[in-house]
Order: sequence, then structure tokens, then C-alpha cells
Amino acid sequence: MAVISHVSPLAPKEFPGLPEIEGVSFATVQAGVKYQDRTDLMLAQLMPGTSVAGVYTRSATRSSAVLDCQEKTGGDNKEGAAIVVNSGNANAFTGSGGAESVRQITNAVAEQLGVPERRVFTASTGVIGELLPHDKIVSALPKLARALSPANMAGAAEAIMTTDTFAKGSATQVVIGGKAVSIAGIAKGSGMIAPDMATMLVYIFTDAKVEQGELQTLLSELTVPTFNSITVDSDTSTSDTLLLCATGASGVNVGAGNAVFKEGLRKIMLDLAHQVVKDGEGATKFVEVTVTGAATPEDARTHALSIANSPLVKTAIAGEDPNWGRVVMAVGKSGAAADRDSLSIWFGDVLLAKEGWVSPDYDEADAAAHMKGDHICIRADIGLGNSQSTVWTCDLTHGYIEINADYRS
Repeated sequence: MAVISHVSPLAPKEFPGLPEIEGVSFATVQAGVKYQDRTDLMLAQLMPGTSVAGVYTRSATRSSAVLDCQEKTGGDNKEGAAIVVNSGNANAFTGSGGAESVRQITNAVAEQLGVPERRVFTASTGVIGELLPHDKIVSALPKLARALSPANMAGAAEAIMTTDTFAKGSATQVVIGGKAVSIAGIAKGSGMIAPDMATMLVYIFTDAKVEQGELQTLLSELTVPTFNSITVDSDTSTSDTLLLCATGASGVNVGAGNAVFKEGLRKIMLDLAHQVVKDGEGATKFVEVTVTGAATPEDARTHALSIANSPLVKTAIAGEDPNWGRVVMAVGKSGAAADRDSLSIWFGDVLLAKEGWVSPDYDEADAAAHMKGDHICIRADIGLGNSQSTVWTCDLTHGYIEINADYRS
């Protein structure tokens, strides 16, 4: 795995202040799963009554940890729960050995913390195809248990990083019925990012009291326009895991239809999703792709992802070249309904192509100026209907090759 020596130019200026979420505490340690002198293991303990919802990769080769979490999501919340995450090794494509590693870890965590094994959720991120040295994780658990603190969510964000160049966190507070409710989350992700889901791990916590089914409804709905609307390289990971945990410690009851809570959660999810894209391997530009005028919502999304995933589009952006022909190509190849003579394209506020031909008012200098920024907006109007979709991606640079060419080293 390449060691990243620089921080993405798109990174936030500083890590946000994350509030303590009553009912959850964190600990981290250097377990030596792959590297020495690197924090690579985090443990979170959740109070009894915590509801846990999850969304996972749809990969047909998903890891043993993902399969185990999928089986456990949706159970009762009367007893406490725990989450344990390691970086450096994905525990994927490891056959029965991978399942045994998960069993050893979940049993050890259950015993250490006094929670049911069915309420222990694991995740692993890193190299695929290597057996996880779970003994290192198990032996580190006593130290982790002693260090648990509600103030260490930021440390947990650092422990789950792989090729990430910065830790990712986001938080907000909403008022419901005159009472404050906190929501905070952490994420990791940099490459192998594509919808369903984007190599991504996300953990979001709230002190709201939400029934598990309602929590799952919220999470599943909001994943579509956030984490499932980002792409770095069109590659879907074996290990993607998103958990949303509601401790209920605030005593504020929230349902899936609560607009205030839903909007607060959406903002956290979108912020973390954008941070993943801004840390795309080798990224220098954050790119928003919007498709309007499509015949159906499905067509709009298909066109948007075709543009966002096109290596030709992404390298043109890296080279600051306003080559709208690349967008024409991406729309044409997507498979969704399109008509050459109704297609219009904008870069930023600059209309480049109008209804199947270059705009008579187009000035390439204006488009080139937009391409020099670090936030690029591309819009394509298909001209066949009223549906639209927005996705986010980044440019494709030499840095992506450098990172992934020696990922296992």
C-alpha cells in the first residue's frame, strides 16, 4: 500500500470539532495489522438501547466482515453493541479463513465488553486477498477497552484511513421539540470509489432515539443522493460499510418522517461523501456533474455517471481543457436515451454547445478560465424530458496511477 506523503489540495483547512455523542465511546491503538508505528485499529462501544442501521456494498465478492454485518443488522437493541475496524488488510477474498477471523474478533470483543456477539460489527479495509492477522486485533482489545472515551471520535477517524490523505469528519446539531439533538460522523475513502457503495467506511452517530426500522428507512433513502452519487474511479469495493447508530441518550424521539432530523442527517452524509471525493487518489479538482432534461430519472443518473466515470472527461479536466466533445461522447455511449440535436452543454456558466452544435456565443477563453478552478461544474441538458440527476467526482491525474501501481508494497 502506497504511503501518502502529501495532503489533497482539496482537503478542508482543518478537521471539524466533533461533539461527544452521549452513549458512544471510542478508542484507538497501533495493532501492527500491516504497518508498524501507525494507528490502525479502532473500537467503539454503544450503550444499550442503541439502534443500528446499515448499508453495504453490493459487490458479489464482498468481504467476510460485510457478510457478517449484513446478517446482524436489524436485530433488537436492548443490549449494548460495539464496532471494531482495522485498516491495512481488507479480509476479503480470504475464504473460510476470513469468516474465522471475523468470528474470533467478534467473540473476543463480546467477551471483553460484555455485549452479545450478535451486536458486534466489524469492518476491515486495505489489501484484498491476504489473511487477516486477527490475533493482533484480539490481543489489542484489553488496551482498547481501557482507553474508551466519548471524546476520541477524531482519533477513530484517523485509525480507519488507508490511502486517505486526511481524516474525514462532520457534525451538526438540530433542535427537535425544543431539545438539542447531535449528529456526528467519520468516514474513510479515497480510491475504489463508485456507487453501491463508494473503498469506503462510514460511521455516523446520533443521540436521537430512533426505532431501528425507521432508522434503516432514513439511511437507505439518504444513501442514494449522497454516498451512492459519488465516484472516483468507477470501481466498487468489496468492503464498503455504512453504519448509522442512534443511542437514544437525548431522549428525543425521532421518526423517519421528521424533516428537521432528516435534513441534518442528509447534510452530514453529503458532507462526508464530498470529502471522500475531494480525497480521491491524486485528485486536484472536485467535479459536479448535473444532467437535466432527461427522459427519466434513471436516464439522468445513467448519463451523469457516464460523464463522471469517463477517463477522457476526467483527464481533460486534469489538463484544464474545456473539451466538451468528451461530454458528447460520454452521453452518447451511456445507453440512456439521447438525441444529438437536442443536447446542450455548460462548463460552469459558459454555454459551450446548444442543441447539437457549438453555441454561436461560445468563447473558449471563458470556459478555459472555469477549468482552472478547483471546483468544476459540468451540466448537460439532454432535451428529452424533465428528469435530472447530480453526481460528484474528481479529475484523473498521474497521482492516481502512482498510488495504485504500488498499492501492495
